[in-house]
This record gives sequence, C-alpha cells and structure tokens, in this order.
Amino acid sequence: MYLNQAVSERLKELLAEKNMTQYALYKRCGVPKSTIGNLVNCTYDSVVLRVLHELCQGLSISLTEFFDSPLFSEDNLEP
Repeated sequence: MYLNQAVSERLKELLAEKNMTQYALYKRCGVPKSTIGNLVNCTYDSVVLRVLHELCQGLSISLTEFFDSPLFSEDNLEP
C-alpha cells in the first residue's frame, strides 16, 4: 500500500469511528471540502503535514493517534 492510500484509509476509519461526515469535518477544522474529498478518494500523491494536523484537530485526536494504525507499518507500506 502506498502512503497516500494509508492516509485515505485511516481518514475513512476515523470518520466512521467518530460517526462524522466529510462535511462535518470541514466545518470543524476548516480544511476545504474538496481537499478532504481528495484525501478520502486518494487523488493526491502526497499530503501536507499541516493539513493532516488541521484534520486531526477537527477529529479531536493527535497526529500520534492518527498514525497509530497498522496501516502505517513499514511492512504494509510500499517504499
């Protein structure tokens, strides 16, 4: 799995866990709806850390919590 795919999957997981829509996340963190949609749909090759930080604030989690997932295991990611 590529890193952008892992970010997409993790964001989907967290939205489901928090029972939150992309629109609700946008309202909470201010990241444009189009950016959130592009991340969820995995249309970006990379993500700016600042954007991830803002998303985490909207999800009420830390960056550490975001990356605390088997999705980000080195064994799971393509080089």
